[in-house]
Amino acid sequence: MKGTGARREKVDRLWAEHMRAEFPAGLRGRELAGVHMILLDADVAGCVTTWQSNRGVLDDKRHRALLRCVTDLDKVLPLLTDAQETGYYERLRDLAVMVLEHDS
Repeated sequence: MKGTGARREKVDRLWAEHMRAEFPAGLRGRELAGVHMILLDADVAGCVTTWQSNRGVLDDKRHRALLRCVTDLDKVLPLLTDAQETGYYERLRDLAVMVLEHDS
């Protein structure tokens, strides 16, 4: 399917960009709104890489976990004031949403 390949490439490009980005130093070891910021990053990362490895498929457990991550991202994004932190977590949210939308 042509569209599926294009979506996969878009996720792959955004993921590569995310992997090149440095984790925001001001958020190391911090919690916002009860959300541990490093664990949120790691949880989304685990789901994205699993989706990539499984050719665009997440199991139910990871699908639910990624939905929770999006909810957490929606809670913390309005609390971020630094441009680097905001950009980092907006990209992470974009990745999570794209994977959820294209989970086969």
